Amino acid sequence: MEALEVMKQHRTYREFDETYQLTEEELQTILQASRQAPSWMNGQMYSIIVIKDRTIREQLVALNPRNPHMLHSSVFLIFVADLKRTQKVAEHYEAEYPIAEGLDPLITAVTDTALALENAVIATEALGLGSVVVGSIRKNLSEIGELLNLPDYVFPIAGLSIGKPTVEMRVKPRLPEQAVVHYDTYQDYDYSLIEEYNATMEKFAEARETKRWSKKFADYFGSTPNKQVDEFLKKTNFFNFKFDSQ
Repeated sequence: MEALEVMKQHRTYREFDETYQLTEEELQTILQASRQAPSWMNGQMYSIIVIKDRTIREQLVALNPRNPHMLHSSVFLIFVADLKRTQKVAEHYEAEYPIAEGLDPLITAVTDTALALENAVIATEALGLGSVVVGSIRKNLSEIGELLNLPDYVFPIAGLSIGKPTVEMRVKPRLPEQAVVHYDTYQDYDYSLIEEYNATMEKFAEARETKRWSKKFADYFGSTPNKQVDEFLKKTNFFNFKFDSQ
């Protein structure tokens, strides 16, 4: 399938044929496409962990039971922001490595990781397969860090279940263009565009959604952020400073 058509037809799949196994060629095609993603200064500040071992996948589902596809898909990938590699480079040159003094290195690594993840999604769909991105692995960072033997300077961003879908999904509507695309400068917009999208999503009627789109995010961001992320980042030496509360 042509790349533009793949991107326009993107949809998320959560039900996979458990008897279908990716060929090694298909897996390598996805991984190669992922590794060819753009990255800052060609730093490629991410790693991809290919989870084939059923026991590990069972443990991942035990930690995150709302995502059984992590076990039932053909393969599960975990994309991690990886600044361990650049630490090795710093040690080789006997250079300082003060990345914990600011957020920019982390943002750079997360961006590289997200770009690699998106390339994997596109490649998967181009092969006629399906996938679902799993951001909720960040809810169990300490356990996942131990399970995958992650060293300092490595932070899980998201997982990706890949397989042959068994349930057809519809292309999900997106926010109105005027609420997302800005020309030259950021332009404010009327809240009616969000209400318009609420109505669009209610008509779309996705079974797994139990709240209006806007209410879902009002509730989510009205709660205290996931403190496991902060604790894990400190534990793995991504930052050691306190944010200014003033």
